Amino acid sequence: MCLAVGAGMVGISALSSCGTLPVYKTDVADKKVTVPTSLFAQSNFQLIQPKNMYYNIGLRKEADGTYTALLLRCTHADNQLTSTGNGFTCSLHGSAFDSEGHVTKGPAERNLKKYPTEVSSNQIIINII
Repeated sequence: MCLAVGAGMVGISALSSCGTLPVYKTDVADKKVTVPTSLFAQSNFQLIQPKNMYYNIGLRKEADGTYTALLLRCTHADNQLTSTGNGFTCSLHGSAFDSEGHVTKGPAERNLKKYPTEVSSNQIIINII
């Protein structure tokens, strides 16, 4: 199994080799994370590591140009998730989530946390609420 958290959201066969995705490290300011849109020139998925947050955020560019941000933390046991190629699993108790963050297998009952995003001046703003 891959340990590259979030690779399953990409849906690009080049990532099926389970290589480690680059992580974009950034600060949180006023409960917002800012990411340049230029990061998406080569891929429609980025792993974001906000400073002082334990879990990464999976940030995906959608076909319509909007962005989806998911907190990559199991909603059952607060564990880091593992990519399966088409979603995520939790190694503690086997919970599974699809690439949209919806629960596909328990014991988790809640979907992954989704953060609102907006684009302004070539920057993606993730509102950490």
